[in-house]
Amino acid sequence: MAEQKIFAGPRIRRIRNQLELTQTAMAQDLDISPSYLNLIERNQRPLTVQLLLKLASVYKIDMEALQGSNDTSLSQLKEIFSDPLLAAELPGDQELIEIAEVAPNVSVAVQKLYRAYSESQTRLSDLSDLLAREGHETSLAAARLPTDEVRDTLEKRPNHFPALEGEAESFNKLLQAGDDLLGALKKWFTAEHGIVVKILPVKAMPNWRRRYDRHTNRLFISERLSPFDQLREVAMEASLVRMQVAIAAEIQKLKLSSDEAKRLMRFEMGRYAAHALMMPYDAFLQACKKSKYDIDVLRARFSVSFEQAANRITMLGRKDAAGIPFFMSEVDQAGNKFRRAGAEGYPQSRFGGYCPKLPVHASFSQPAQILTEAVEMPDGTQFMIIARTLEGPQGAFNERTRRTAILLGCDVKHKNEVIYGTALPGGLTEDGDMLTVPIGPACRVCERAGCLARAEAPVTKPLGLDEMAAGLSAFDFV
Repeated sequence: MAEQKIFAGPRIRRIRNQLELTQTAMAQDLDISPSYLNLIERNQRPLTVQLLLKLASVYKIDMEALQGSNDTSLSQLKEIFSDPLLAAELPGDQELIEIAEVAPNVSVAVQKLYRAYSESQTRLSDLSDLLAREGHETSLAAARLPTDEVRDTLEKRPNHFPALEGEAESFNKLLQAGDDLLGALKKWFTAEHGIVVKILPVKAMPNWRRRYDRHTNRLFISERLSPFDQLREVAMEASLVRMQVAIAAEIQKLKLSSDEAKRLMRFEMGRYAAHALMMPYDAFLQACKKSKYDIDVLRARFSVSFEQAANRITMLGRKDAAGIPFFMSEVDQAGNKFRRAGAEGYPQSRFGGYCPKLPVHASFSQPAQILTEAVEMPDGTQFMIIARTLEGPQGAFNERTRRTAILLGCDVKHKNEVIYGTALPGGLTEDGDMLTVPIGPACRVCERAGCLARAEAPVTKPLGLDEMAAGLSAFDFV
């Protein structure tokens, strides 16, 4: 019976170094020659089953550790070298495999160094945000992925594009859609471009929301989507075709650094244009004012989803006809941020949006319910916050789909202009002020003492290490 041969030289060398043995000493323990052990450590001779058993017997070594691969180390190295700072350094994974297998200690050191680098970048970002809130601009910058660049660009500017609004109004007049925008768009596609729109079952489109087949000149839409999202996908495709010049001009103004970022921004511009087409500016603004921004009324009136109507509310930034300056963010159950925008830009420096006490996190335990709160930042700034879970694509019985929730906010001074202001607490504090929930921008830059929801220690304060006293918070600081 043939022996199983295992090449594990770097692991043997690491074990020997950990035991502080010379090659001669280990060779004597294993009843082999030092020269043979040297060949094993250089992967020029295999580690046989008999030698494996001997290692396990003499040094109490787990054989699985010698036979297994460094999959965990390799995956961590791949993650490290996918960072924009290092992404162009390696042509493939082969060198990473060699590092993980041949130099495991180097691999561990690289991982430790990258963790320290990531932590320092996070701290610099937190401190930069803190300085920005105090009126001190910084020039701190780090390598970013194209997705990060697109998100940052959209967060920092008003979520309003006048040129696209004008194009959408002209397109809407051309379509003369009435109450059937989807039907009008299908007719336009067929008449102008010979494109047929088809809804396909899950089996035919297992991984796509929308796909255009150039060979058959057909636009396929997944049946997984709700009727509202199906309409948006068709409206997006139509907007990208009809408004391509206006969209290209807007992208040019944003001065993105890479072609990939520009392609991603084109998708975002198409999404914006689709919302403008589905909910024409003037009609939507008038409906907002009459309904006091009741999103459920708006979604019914324009036959859109809650998410689409909430998104559109943040786009009402026309100079001569502006709505209440709402801002929004979308998160999942793990707290990952997917989208942030606002009529005046997302108020990162004033609001942050990373506080675990925000109602957007609690909304997952109350699906489809609108939660409304008045919140107060440490500097006294107050916001009215609305949160609700969203319906995503329909999954199959055995699929776990991504669940997200949306947070809408505006300055609390607008509470009487918004229907949700009636749901705010009616009580007053001892000083006669409105009851609010005290929040912070993010735990790492929040200095509220005794916060029961604190998840991290603040970077601006030293930890309190008094063995004779312990505060209510998970992290005491002085």
